[in-house]
Parts: sequence; C-alpha cells; structure tokens
Amino acid sequence: MKNILLLVFLVISVSCKSQETRETEKINVLFIGNSLTYYHDMPETLQKMLNETASNFNIEQSTFPGMSLDWHLNNIIESRTEDQINTRRKTAGEKTETEIKLSEKDWDVVILQEGTVRLLIPEAKAYKVETAIEEIKNRISNPNCEFILFKTWPSKKEYPKQYCYSKWAIDHTLENDEYCSPEIANLEQEMALINESYDLLAEKYELTASDNGNKFYEILTEYPELSVYGDNIHPNTNGAFLNACIFYQMLTGKKASGLKFNGEIEPKTAGLLKKIAE
Repeated sequence: MKNILLLVFLVISVSCKSQETRETEKINVLFIGNSLTYYHDMPETLQKMLNETASNFNIEQSTFPGMSLDWHLNNIIESRTEDQINTRRKTAGEKTETEIKLSEKDWDVVILQEGTVRLLIPEAKAYKVETAIEEIKNRISNPNCEFILFKTWPSKKEYPKQYCYSKWAIDHTLENDEYCSPEIANLEQEMALINESYDLLAEKYELTASDNGNKFYEILTEYPELSVYGDNIHPNTNGAFLNACIFYQMLTGKKASGLKFNGEIEPKTAGLLKKIAE
C-alpha cells in the first residue's frame, strides 16, 4: 500500500513540475509572412494578450509587404517603405533577413503564412510553397519546434473569379505559359478549395493548421454586420484582433474570452470577436 501511495505521489509531483516548467520557461515564437500577418500590428497585439496571462511567451516576426515564403529564403531587400519593398535574388554567400532571423534562436514555435492565391494554384503551391516550407523546417535547430500553418481567407473579389500566374512567377522550366486556379463560382467553393489545399499541406509536412480562414468565413456568412476586411484581402483592426485571439488560444490552450485586453476595439465588438475565435 505504501508503495502504491509513493508511486501516486511521484506521478503527481512530476506532472505538477512539468506544468510549472511549461508556464515559466521562455517560449520563443516566430511569425514568417507578409502584410496578412503584420497589418494593424497583429503580432504585437498577440504579445499584449499573452502578457496578461502567459508572459513567458516571446513573439517575434519576419514579415514584409507582399513577401512569399519562397522570397523570404531567396530575396534580399534593397529598400522598403511601409507598404512596399524592392528586392533582388540573393547571390552566393548572402543571407536574407529571414534566414538570419531563423538562426538567431532555438525557436519553439514557427508560424508560417503564405498568400492565399499561391495555395489555390497547384503549380505555385508545389514549386514555391512546399519547397519553402520544407527548407524552413530543415533550418530550425530545435527538434521539438512546433510549426503552425496560418490558414488565410478568401479575397472579396467578385465571383466568378480565377487566379493565374505566369510560368515565370513559378518556374521558367514549366511547359505552359500560364497556370491557374480552378474557376471559382462562389464563396462556399472558394473556402472549400482553401481548406482542402491548406489541410493537405499541413498533413504532408506535419504542420498544425490554424482556423483563421474559417473564422473569417464564419463572420462573412453569420455576422455580415461585423467587418473584418480593410480592403479586398487585408484584415482591418477587427480582423487583426480576431487573428490574435486565435493564435492566443493555440499557444496557451486558454479561451480568449478570459482576456481583459481589448486593445483599440470597442468592448462589445471585442467580446464578440473573442467568442467567435473560440
């Protein structure tokens, strides 16, 4: 009987210590993406949420206007403004800003964000997105790093619509001059295509897919009075706050509704966004 009680005590002690370690160790999180991530200071908003309940998280980012994951690894930024960058392909021996960032720390979580269109054109996904994800994963020194795929949302471009890239934007060795997504008739079809593409990618490369795109779709279909778009594709302050709530929950396992922090969002709207994020 004494041995059984001792075993139970040891199990409880180890479990408590493990939980305590998770709540006190510094957890370094890196966003890699573009304006869909950084608009309205979403990563900084997420950090403020975490500071309220989980201050051991450290959020950093490597995010630049219009930059795909492939460009993060292959393009040198020569000049920049708030909404635009000029780049060139790197030469032998050079490292991009994101490559340097990747080597700075033993990242615990890396969140990868790609433009929605690249996920909908099969050739762009295969030649650009998949190769970049594989290379980024190979560059992470921490074997226990968790990779999150930032699932994005449909554009507000009118239907029917179709997205196309020239072969020069994908791979010049391809046979055809242009490659396109399926022709999309409505919002429901576009969301289904987005989910299918992201989910297959997440499964193939062992990534955890976020739910951001589905939450934007939920708002479009169930809360039409609640605006989350600033233009045809970028999130406004509401959309950025919603994204931060989603990542807060993914990182902490805690409900966003428990947060006091509302940022610059009107309290009633912030409460609704927190609820939708759950």
